[in-house]
Amino acid sequence: MFNKPKVHYLVKRMLEDYQEASKDLNKVNAFELNNASTLRSSGHVKYILDDNRGALEDLDKADVLEQNNAYTLRIRGYVKRMLDDYRGALEDLDKADVLEPNNAFTLNSRGVVKSMLDDYQGALKDLDKADVLEPNNAFTLTNRGNVKRMLDHY
Repeated sequence: MFNKPKVHYLVKRMLEDYQEASKDLNKVNAFELNNASTLRSSGHVKYILDDNRGALEDLDKADVLEQNNAYTLRIRGYVKRMLDDYRGALEDLDKADVLEPNNAFTLNSRGVVKSMLDDYQGALKDLDKADVLEPNNAFTLTNRGNVKRMLDHY
């Protein structure tokens, strides 16, 4: 079945019109209740729009409907990090890494979370691995540099 608001959401997201994409997802959520994919997408868009509490709400619902989805866990871990829930973020990112190993985004986020929890060796290990997977990623290099500074590795 053709889902016009969902198609509009996809186009608007590709165009990086996240405000309008969010509005389309709200329409989809109104008639596709309890759809994990839509809730996951809505959570991702809300996190891009810095609505971390709204993102967490949608991602929590998506996780209840479809547990152990690496994408949901990866984005929710990032959102929890932004909300200073470092232990919760680490739990989600650890699960995402088991489900989908060798994902640079997961490793980057987990490295940052570990550094926030003062596990600098663990952070460096994740960030080094992320750098192998995606060489010269500015996010990875910046975070790895910060961790090395904390470890006095100049």
